[in-house]
This record gives sequence, structure tokens and C-alpha cells, in this order.
Amino acid sequence: MNIYSDYIKEIEERKIQGLHPKPIDDAQLLSEIIAQIKDLDNANREDSLQFFIYNTLPGTTSAAGEKAKFLKEIILGESVVKEITPAFAFELLSHMKGGASIKVLLDLALGNDAAIAKEAASVLKTQVYLYDADTSRLKEAFQNGNAIAKEIIESYAKAEFFTKLPEVAEEIKVVTFIAGEGDISTDLLSPGNQAHSRSDRELHGKCMITPQAQEEIKALQAQHPDKSVMLIAEKGTMGVGSSRMSGVNNVALWTGKQASPYIPFVNFAPIVGGTNGISPIFLTTVDVTGGIGLDLKNWVKKVDAEGNVVRNESGEPILEQAYSVATGTVLTINTKTKKLYNGDQELIDISRSFTPQKMEFIKAGGSYAIVFGKKLQTFAAKTLGIEAPAVFAPSKEISHEGQGLTAVEKIFNRNAVGTTPGKVLHAGSDVRVEVNIVGSQDTTGLMTAQELESMAATVISPIVDGAYQSGCHTASVWDKKAQANIPKLMKFMNDFGLITARDPKGVYHSMTDVIHKVLNDITIDEWAIIIGGDSHTRMSKGVAFGADSGTVALALATGEASMPIPESVKVTFKGEMKSYMDFRDVVHATQAQMLKQFGGENVFQGRIIEVHIGTLTADQAFTFTDWTAEMKAKASICISEDETLIESLEIAKGRIQIMIDKGMDNAKQVLKGLIAKADKRIAEIRSGEKPALTPDANAKYYAEVVVDLDVIAEPMIADPDVNNADVSKRYTHDTIRPLSFYGGEKKVDLGFIGSCMVHKGDMKILAQMLKNIEAQQGKVEFQAPLVVAPPTYNIVDELKAEGDWEVLQKYSGFEFDDNAPKAAARTEYENMLYLERPGCNLCMGNQEKAAKGDTVMATSTRLFQGRVVEDTDTKKGESLLSSTPVVVLSTILGRTPTIDEYTAAVDGINLTKFAPSHKQLVK
Repeated sequence: MNIYSDYIKEIEERKIQGLHPKPIDDAQLLSEIIAQIKDLDNANREDSLQFFIYNTLPGTTSAAGEKAKFLKEIILGESVVKEITPAFAFELLSHMKGGASIKVLLDLALGNDAAIAKEAASVLKTQVYLYDADTSRLKEAFQNGNAIAKEIIESYAKAEFFTKLPEVAEEIKVVTFIAGEGDISTDLLSPGNQAHSRSDRELHGKCMITPQAQEEIKALQAQHPDKSVMLIAEKGTMGVGSSRMSGVNNVALWTGKQASPYIPFVNFAPIVGGTNGISPIFLTTVDVTGGIGLDLKNWVKKVDAEGNVVRNESGEPILEQAYSVATGTVLTINTKTKKLYNGDQELIDISRSFTPQKMEFIKAGGSYAIVFGKKLQTFAAKTLGIEAPAVFAPSKEISHEGQGLTAVEKIFNRNAVGTTPGKVLHAGSDVRVEVNIVGSQDTTGLMTAQELESMAATVISPIVDGAYQSGCHTASVWDKKAQANIPKLMKFMNDFGLITARDPKGVYHSMTDVIHKVLNDITIDEWAIIIGGDSHTRMSKGVAFGADSGTVALALATGEASMPIPESVKVTFKGEMKSYMDFRDVVHATQAQMLKQFGGENVFQGRIIEVHIGTLTADQAFTFTDWTAEMKAKASICISEDETLIESLEIAKGRIQIMIDKGMDNAKQVLKGLIAKADKRIAEIRSGEKPALTPDANAKYYAEVVVDLDVIAEPMIADPDVNNADVSKRYTHDTIRPLSFYGGEKKVDLGFIGSCMVHKGDMKILAQMLKNIEAQQGKVEFQAPLVVAPPTYNIVDELKAEGDWEVLQKYSGFEFDDNAPKAAARTEYENMLYLERPGCNLCMGNQEKAAKGDTVMATSTRLFQGRVVEDTDTKKGESLLSSTPVVVLSTILGRTPTIDEYTAAVDGINLTKFAPSHKQLVK
């Protein structure tokens, strides 16, 4: 009884925190619970029944296997439980979503008892999470003349699992709740510093927004029991920064509907809105849960009598309210007219939120059910030798005769499945595509594992070229939470078929390399489609999409993803970089110049940035593509010259070989296969058989941005502008300022160089600057701490081989030790250089953080409130983003440098240079 006793003890501990029992996923615990149910005199029998029925996780958890087996015994009469009749046992099986439950249902449906077979068939007709082993059993039984198998397959061919679901309600009443003013990052819905608890849904739900906000939501629900609470980003975009399934889970937990009475803390159908809509990658996650995301447009630009935009003293457009969505406002969503109403007053057209495909997601309770349902219908129709009836909304196929293709349109056309043969598709088309590379990171990985279990997947799809599970988001501190979670995650993913940062068997040295950098290396074809569990999945080869943990799970299980082909914005460059500028300044300037060119409109939002980088190899180009997540772009794609691409592929091959040499390849030799694919691609380019990917000369773009390098006269800094009078302008990435704006007077409390926005060149710049400053001033003294976290171990190894690491060691007061990693997060910093373990470090905000109220100068990508640095009661924390040389100099001076101090410090240093290609990067 030890396991059960431990569980009861845990329940008592959770009670103190106001939490319910943790859902059961362990077979050993459930076996004990089942034994207690069978023992009619057992004192724990009543509680055990409750745990068995209402608190056991479904899918492929080991507990689900025990539950399905016991339910089968009850149905066959081998066990009698008065509280669980055979009919109730079938109902419980119907809620278990695949895995062991499907095996049991097939056993019963294909068994000898006709009455039981009929009941089992009725349940199977409602299920969609079937895999090859399941459909093969059905097919074989059908071919052997089994009437029940034929009946089930015929039902699948008609897609009755979908058609017999209730229709979406015509009217959905909502009551508004303003979650915040301005852009709302997913950190507000699911803080990065609480990442360790994401897989414990109830516990994690307590971190959404604030306890006060949670009480206000509960009060609204009590006042409006017949309505759904809609969370709103007033004067901003909802869900910027990441897809974050845990954020949507939290919103659904507080405002959605329970998915099943027998599955705890899994809710669906959240409703969210934003003045400027929903961030594209976050909206994908909303679709996963069958939710609704609305572009409210309730604040609009004020215009004068001539129709010109009216601007304030700062040149910003003045906004005026089109209609109110103040907290407590009751609105009606009409899914038939696709309009939003306040009473009888029509407010806005919301048809983009109710496309035929989105209506299917809402009806089915999420996009997964549609993906699996379509595959199941296809199987059934093929088995019966018939054409599948047109049940699902046809995919929108947009083709413009005579119009060329952008680079991303070419990639989607090459990877598309199930489209009209021979038809060329343009932006706006709905496409199912095969996925080449998949990445899972460690703070969302536990949720991805849960999603894989819930969709009953046991092995990676054979059509995926390669997949990687990182350990970078928990690299900084190897605390008890990480020690409990990460080895378990690595084993699950390793068994599933991924290359993993940690070896469950301990054969190779654990690696904490930043996930995006590894994915950038293992992407060996610029025609690839990459899906990764982080918003910065933005490769400089191929086109990569940051995704929620569920979409990652779907890509791993099926090798597919579904999405519309996005529009593209073309970015080209002219002019010449100043010798003292770094490429990071070009990245910032791109955002600033784009906003200026388009009158403050962010044309990047929700679109692909097709950047004609031409001459930069993958490492350096990644600095641009990585940043595009903060530009609110859906993704980015690089156009390279042939020789540049070949050089990038050779670098990738070398790094993959290092992984192989470390012993990281698996039984299927996935990494070795990637090198072979890279060799093949290089040969195609060199022979002229298939040159580097370029768009067509007559491709159509939503907009074209030309970045003038000549006008970038000084380093550029992305400023959170924390004291802007307009709250909606704070913590956006749109405030880009030149170094001179600060007049050399802004105090800097801490510097951070690291995470995914830096490459080997940045580490060398740091070393060169330290030598430069020592030569100029006689010594190097830090007036503020400088935290350095290289993105990968191979960069550290290369720096050691080239002598630069020795320079960094000379000036450092702390150097990471993998044999004794930190067990607690650092809370105080000295004015010195810290050489931290490769990984995300301060950028993630879930382990190491700056002191509250600090002003941080960082190479990071995140300037969100509370991410890198939290506020105090008297001072707001600031995370300013800049190039490596600016960060270094700011920590040595303890303030922002003047332009003269900066140019002197970088004199003679080899900064990341960029010269636009002189070749025509079009076909």
C-alpha cells in the first residue's frame, strides 16, 4: 500500500495549496486502486472508485492501459463492480482517446459476443485516434468477411465521428475581461518563471495573470453563468511572443469548458480577442483547443476631414474608440452571420475567425480531431475502394494564372499533400504539408509528451527527417524541479525516436545547446519545413514555424502540419554598412525603417519575411530570422547565393558529425542520414541541377521593404519604453532608438550576452573587445555584471581551440562546471564576467533573473515585462536589446556609452559584417 499511501500524502499536501489530487498516470498506482475497488470491504474503496473514474489520464499513459484492461474485464463479466456497469464501462472507454482503449474496443468489437461487439462498434465509430496497428486490424478483419469491421469502416468512410457531432451554436454570448492594455505576451498567461509546473495543469493555472484577475473572472462567471468570459488585449495584440500551449490551457482552464467529465483539468473552447487581433502562432494554439480568436479592431486611427491620419506630437497615430469592450460588456458572437454584436448593434465583421476550417475545429473540439479524422476517412474509403464522401470543408486552393511564386509558396507547393494534382497554389491556400524537421524544448516538452500520450502516439512518424529534444530552457540551474522532470522527458522522447540532449543511459555527455541553434544545424535543405516548440523556431535554411506543444506532438506523430500559405513581405538591402556597425544593428534598423516606410503599420505581422540576405552564412543570418518572432512575423525565410548556402550546409554537416561523434545518433542513424541528405543537396547545387532556392521574378508580395544601410549611422537599441504615457506602447519591439538618444547617461545594472541571438562571432567580438579595452585603459574593470551564455558547446570547443576562451577565462570570476552545475538560481551578481553554461539563461526568465528593478542591456530577444527582470514597487525593470559590443561596453562603463566611446572600443575589431548581394536572387 506504499504507493497509494504516498499518493494520499501528496493529496493532503496539495490540499494545503488549494489544489485537487494530481491526475494519475502511473500503472502501479492504478493497479493498487483497482485492487481496492475489487475488495468490497476495503476502507479506501469509495475514494479508489473516484480516482479510477474521474482522475486517471487517458491515451497511452501506463495508467490508461490498466484502466482499459479493467474496463474490459467488467464488460466481459470477469469482474463485477456495481458502480461501473458494462454500459458505463463503454462510456468510460469512449472518453479515453485512443491507445489502450482502442485496442480493448477492437478486441471486443471483433470478438465472439455479438451484443458486446455491437456496443463496442458503436463506441469505435466515435473515435478518431487510430494508428496503423489499429486500422490494420480493422482492414484484416474486413477482408476476412467480418461484418462488424465492415460496419465500422463504412462509418469511418462517412466520417460519422464528425457528422454526428452537435453543430456549432449560432449565437455565443460572451462577457469581456480586459486582461491588459497593449500587447499581451504569453508570459502574462503562462509566466516563463513557472515553466516547471506546466504539465501540472491545475497548479500552473494559478499563475495566469494575477490572483486578483482570477477572482474577477470568477466573479464575472458567477454574474453571467450562461456566458463565456472573453479575455482581451485592449489596444494591442493577444498572445505575442510565443505559441505557448500552457497559456491557452490556462485561459481554457479559467474560461473554457471541460473536455470530459472523466478527465480532470483539460478544458477547451477558450475565447480571446485583441484590438489588433491574435498573434499568428498563438492563434494556431487557440485552434488546437477548438477556441475562437477575434480581431476586434475596437480602436482605429483618427483621420481628418481629408482622410489623413491625425498624429500626436511624437508622430504616432492618434487612436479613437470605435466601440467599447470594457470589462463586463456583454457581446454576442453570431457564427452564422459571422458578426459581433452588442445587443442589436452590429459592431464588426468577424468572418476571418469563422472560416469553414475553423468552424470544423470548433465543432470537433479542436484541430487534432479534424487532422486524425481526415486520415481515418481516407483510410476507410481506400479500404472500401470508394471515393471519400465530401464531408469536410474543401481546402481553399488559390491559384493566380501567370503569377510567379514567392520562396515560401514554392516550399509549400513542394511539400503539399492531398492537393489538386498539377495545381500551383498561392498565398491564402489551405495546405497540409509534410514536415522535415521537428524540435521540442524542455519547458514545453513535458506537455508535448502528454499530448503524444493523449493522441495515443508511440513512435515518431517515419516521414520526419530528424527531430530533436533540447535541454536548453532548464540549463542554467540543475535544481530539484529540473532533476525530477528532465531525465523523465529525455527518456520518453528518446524512446519515441528523437535525438535527445541528454542520454537516458548516460552514454554521452549531456548537452544544453539552445534548441534553435541545433535545429538550424540539423536543417540540411533550404526547401525544408520545420516545426518547433518555441516561437524562435526561425531557421535560416528552410521555413520554420514556432508552434505550441500540441502542434509539435502532431508533427512528431503524423509528420504533417496544416496551415494556410502565408503572404510574404520582401526585404532587400541597399547601401553599405559602416565599419563600426554590427549586423544586429541592421536587424533593429529593419524594424524601424519598415515602420517608417509604412506610416507605423507593421506589415510584417502575421506574414513571412522573405529576407534577401544573400551573402551571410546560416549562423549570422539566423540573427535576422530569430528576431522576426519579435517583429510579429509568422516566420522568415532566407534567400542565399549558391556558394553561401553550400558553405552553410558544410558547417551544418560538421556540427552534425560532432553530435554523431559524441554518440548522439540513434538506432535508425538519423544524424548520419542528415549528412547524406546534405551531401546530396550540395551536389545538386554545384552541378546546377537544383540551384539554391529563389523566388520567381514575377512573384507577388504583400509589401516590399528596402533597408538603407547608409542611414544606419550608430548602434540601434530596442527599448521597452517602460514609462511611455501610452501603456499600449510599452514593452513592444517597435521602439528602436539610436545609441545617442541616451547621451551616455543611462545607468546599466547588468549585461547579458547569450542565448539564441548570438553566434560564435559574438563570442570572439567579446574576447577582442576585452583585449582592446585592456590595451587602451591598462585593465578591464566591470562597473556592472556581465553574464555570458554561449548558445552551444561546439562554439565553446571552437573558442577553446582558437584561444578566445582563454581570454574570456582571464576576465571571468565564474565559469560553469558541468560536473557540478548550479543547484540554485543566482539572486545576486558581482561586477564581473560570468561564463555560464550553454543555454537560454536570462532570456528564458524561468531560472536565472536580473535583480528586480534593474536596467539590463542584453543581446536577448525578449523585452517583455517581468521576463528578464521584474519590477520593484518604485522602479520598473527594463530589458534593452542591443548588439554584443554595446552590451560589453555598457557593463564596463556601468552606463550606455557615447558614440565616441563606442567607436573607440570597437576599433579594429572584426564585427559581424554584411554586404548585400550583387546577384539577382530571383529565378
